Amino acid sequence: MHVVIFEGHRWWSFAPLSLSRPVFSLRCGLSTLLEHQIRALRPTKLTLWVRPQLVDYCQREIIPNLPLPVEINKPLGDELVLLSSGRSVHLQGFDYPPEPAVVLDELGFVHTALVRMPGLTPKDCLERNAAWLKISELPQDGPQARLPQYIWDLTNWNEELIVADAINLRDEAENHPSGPYHLIHEEDVHIASDAKIEPGVVLDGSKGPVIIEAGVSVGANSVLRGPCFIGKYTLVSPLALIHPGVTIGPGCKIGGEVASSIFLANSNKVHDGYVGDSYIGEWVNLGAGTTTSNLKTTYGPISMRLGAAEIETNRRFLGSMIGDHSKTAIGTRLMCGTYIGYCSLVAGSALPPRYIPSFTFWTDKGTEKYRMEKAKEVIGQVLGRRGRSWSKDDETMLQYAAETAAQIERS
Repeated sequence: MHVVIFEGHRWWSFAPLSLSRPVFSLRCGLSTLLEHQIRALRPTKLTLWVRPQLVDYCQREIIPNLPLPVEINKPLGDELVLLSSGRSVHLQGFDYPPEPAVVLDELGFVHTALVRMPGLTPKDCLERNAAWLKISELPQDGPQARLPQYIWDLTNWNEELIVADAINLRDEAENHPSGPYHLIHEEDVHIASDAKIEPGVVLDGSKGPVIIEAGVSVGANSVLRGPCFIGKYTLVSPLALIHPGVTIGPGCKIGGEVASSIFLANSNKVHDGYVGDSYIGEWVNLGAGTTTSNLKTTYGPISMRLGAAEIETNRRFLGSMIGDHSKTAIGTRLMCGTYIGYCSLVAGSALPPRYIPSFTFWTDKGTEKYRMEKAKEVIGQVLGRRGRSWSKDDETMLQYAAETAAQIERS
């Protein structure tokens, strides 16, 4: 079946993480939303519909890692096609309807649809014009996947998705590297053969799987409680405490205490401090002692600001959403429901605002814009510490993130 995975016009609701990437490239569970969709939908042909500015990103960062040929932003032909929202979260396989049909979410947006609509374009999808709205006239079917409305929905479902993803690992033989560490419920602890586990580490799979990928190093006397996932070449500091519901992307450095949170690639939280119910982008650095609050003192529901809107999340536990390349200074205390945009710096001694837009420099002197040239200089230094140099692609993405942030975050 030909499958088209589309971003749709609600990509903004995953800001700040979606300012610089397609929504389907976000992580949840053991892999990205796109990888989950490919496993569930089993396409023989795949097309991605994304914002025009992200075509090069997809060709460079996404397509080379996929197991089948992919086209980008190509209009539909005469064949029968399954349209699937890139926000979809699949916990199991997908049964195709026998004839054209549509699944709408509670807000009336297309979730999935089996269609034959020659000439339909990604522009129709992004603009939700008359051609796209015609899909909603199809017979309605029942949903087979979840459709998150905001980025924090992914942190809320992460623990469940780690468990669902790990089911396939049960049939694979595991050779735990020898060492003086302690396993609890060993059949649910999965360790890559070249991972380094130092003395005194406790890997507890009694409440869900603990999955440690290739090249990971777990420091002495750390405790990892499943369900949790540690991505390739991540360094876990000694005495770290990883609670259930944690996904750590590749190349991170993690210490202190983390719970119910997702880190994308190459981000640092090396030292003590608590991060809970949060989504952290790429190349983020959380200074020593940075702590996120995830529960109000009144125990009431937490709101999250996005642009001019104050969104009621209906969640009692919610930490911080932090965009790529942002940083906090030592001792930073982030209140529950904090939004920190793309490439911002939080370096004050007082409690920061709960809403810090992209390219913002916040200190005890107040708020000022983070100059683009300074941002480039700092990012270049950060990349250099990981053996990378500043590239034309980095510059293009930085500029695009600034443009999208100006649209989404304006108050």
